[in-house]
This record gives sequence, structure tokens and C-alpha cells, in this order.
Amino acid sequence: MTQRTQLEQELLAKAAQYLPGSSTGNTSYPDELKFLVREGNGGRVWDVSGNEYIDWLMGSGPMILGHAHPAVTEAVLSAVGRGSTFFTTNEQAVMLAEELVNAVPCAEQVRFTTSGTDACFQAMRVARAFTGKEKILKFEGGFHGTSDYAMMSVFGSAANEFPQAEANSGGIPRALNDLMLISQFNDLETTAAIIDAHKDEIAAVIVEPMQRSLAPVPGFLAGLRKLTADANLLLIFDEVVTGFRLAYGGAQEYYGVTPDLCSVGKIMGGGYPLAATMGRADVMSVYDRAAVSSDDYVDQIGTLNGNPIACAAGLATLSELRKDGVYDRLHAVGGRLRQALAQACQDQGLLVQSVGEDAVFDIYFSDHPIQNYRDGLTADAATLGRLNAGLLERRIIKSWPQKFYTSIAHTDDDVDETIAAIQAVVPTLRS
Repeated sequence: MTQRTQLEQELLAKAAQYLPGSSTGNTSYPDELKFLVREGNGGRVWDVSGNEYIDWLMGSGPMILGHAHPAVTEAVLSAVGRGSTFFTTNEQAVMLAEELVNAVPCAEQVRFTTSGTDACFQAMRVARAFTGKEKILKFEGGFHGTSDYAMMSVFGSAANEFPQAEANSGGIPRALNDLMLISQFNDLETTAAIIDAHKDEIAAVIVEPMQRSLAPVPGFLAGLRKLTADANLLLIFDEVVTGFRLAYGGAQEYYGVTPDLCSVGKIMGGGYPLAATMGRADVMSVYDRAAVSSDDYVDQIGTLNGNPIACAAGLATLSELRKDGVYDRLHAVGGRLRQALAQACQDQGLLVQSVGEDAVFDIYFSDHPIQNYRDGLTADAATLGRLNAGLLERRIIKSWPQKFYTSIAHTDDDVDETIAAIQAVVPTLRS
């Protein structure tokens, strides 16, 4: 068991006293495995007691270059010396907007915000304003942040028939259930039937092109693009996770399908609070008071929108990602680890399904393919929990319960040590 100093024990006690659930809301580990991060560098972090961990959580994805990357740190320190925020358009924001438009296929204009939650919320609001229609279709199990609209059928019971929505958080008005329609990821037939029945009410379809850790089956995204275009609906890609991870142009480049709007966050902010809604100029015109009627205008104000320090971090991060071989390295690291994880389980006679892409992936303990949320409910979550706990006991951190996020900072030694930990933990899962 990892040793805790008196200082870390005292801080953990304070976390339990001052923070609901003793956390900031993002991670929830068993009490005996809880720790407090002190610092990070490259592909590793250290807790307050000085214990070292190999980090495959990587801030839940944004730290694709690794923690405290020198280029990002230098850019941030330089920006801080010129002022923290201005509440007016600044140089760094304009420069980052230009790079986002150059990189992302659907992007003609950009509106900055501070979180993936707000970027997805804004994309849905923009779609409603542009089309004059109120309903949004999303996919069961898809996570688009924690707005009232997004928290429909994310962690649901799967008891409802499609397209009935189910609120998955306290405090959501019941009236919103009727404004969200739910379909099944990787299921074009069900989606087509819902669109056909409700196309006069639907403003847009929002989808994670890779839903959590589930990759789209061949033809699903292209089919969704055709369905929405034929019905004159907007298609929104939530690329908060996949943006600049699967490829420099995100999932749009990687899978070869271009939506009308997208949300981005995480990587494009270099680890700082920054996100954006982007898309076609005609759709984004609802943010321009001079371009649309007062009824269609979307007033989006945020004190830290386009924050110059966050934008400087984003520009430095994207500059590094444009270098030769970066994505080859990212996918190679993930591919090696992903293969080793699946092989270790198979060697022990454990039936697993490897899901996702090499840059972000995990496994399900199941004897059949996992293509949607309901498939995932039939997998053995308890065994996955024991795998995660066993890795954390050996100071290997991953997203809980699912996802390994790779970075270009992860070394061959990091991969070797993680594989060794996997090979030590997996045989214990059968007992």
C-alpha cells in the first residue's frame, strides 16, 4: 500500500471536510486509494507524499504534450507578464481563432468559451437560433458536458424506448425531457426513423464522433451526415475529446466526415480553461448582432472568453502538434499499450473487447462487441474496477472507470512499466 505522509493525510481530511464528496467533482477513487497531486512533468505526476505515478489520465486528455511542457510553460509565463485578462478582443485570441479555422474542416468562424460543457451548450443554442426549431437529438451514453440538456440519457437505466429522454442529474426541470430526443450510437436505422418522425422539430443532431471510448462503425458518421443533410438538420460534432487528438484536424479529418458545427476544448487550450464553438459562417452569424434579427441573436458573454493566457497556451500546444511525426508517435505509444492490455487479458482466458482508437482507448470485459451504451451495460464492470484499482495500487493512473489517454511525453520506459503492472494485475482478476 502506498505510504502517505502526515501532511497528505491532513490535506485529505480537509478535502473531506471542505469539498463535497472530498473531490473537485472529476475523480472519485476508493478511500484507501485516494491521493492528492502535487505536481506533474512529462507523463508522470507526484502526490503530496512524494510518490511517483505514471499518468494515463493526463488531465482527462488535454495534456497531449505531457505535463509542464517547456514550450507551453514559456508561452504562458510570457503572456502572464502582459496581463491576465482584458474582457475585450485580444491578439492571442485572434491568432488562435485563425489557427483553429486553418486546422478544423468545418470551422469558418470561432466563438471562445471556457469549458467543453459551455461549448456544447452553445452549439445547441446556436443550432436552435439558426433553425428556429427547439429539439436536439443526441445519443444514449454520449457525454456533452453537464448542462441540463446534455445530462439527458448519459448514464441512464436504458429502460426507456427511443427517443424518450431520461434526466441523469438532480435539479433538471422535467420540461426539458421533451426537448431532447435520444437515439442509439452506431445505429443508423433507429436514428433515421427518429429523424423522419421529428424532422420538423429537430434543430440539430449532436454526437461525439467517437462516443466516450467507442469508435464509430464503418459508415455510421457518413450515414449520419447524409441523414441530417437530407432532412435539412444541422450536424454537431462534439470534439472536446477528439479535437487535435485523433489527428490535427480532429475526428473530422481522421474519419473524413465534416459536420456543420463542432465544439472543441481540452487540447486546444493547452491545459488551461479554454474551449470553443466553431462552424459554418452562416450558422455562426447568430452571434453577430448586426447580421441577424433580435429574435435570432445569441448573446454569449463570458468574463474569460478567449483569455489571453489560455490562448497563448493553446497556440504553443498546436505549434508542437504540427511538428513532423507527432501523431505517429502518439498512436504508436497507444497502440503498443492497447495491444499489451488486450493480450494480457486473453492470456488469462478473460474475454475482452478492445475499444476506441490508439490515441484514446480502453477495454470492456465482455464476450461480444461493444458498439453502443446498452452493449456496455452488459459488460463486467466489477472486473474493470478491480483492474483500475490494481493499477492504481501500482501507481498507474487512468481515467476511472474508462480511458487511457496517450501523450507524446510518455516514454518507452513508461509503457514498459505500465505493461509490467498490467501483467501483474490481470492474473489476480480471475480470483
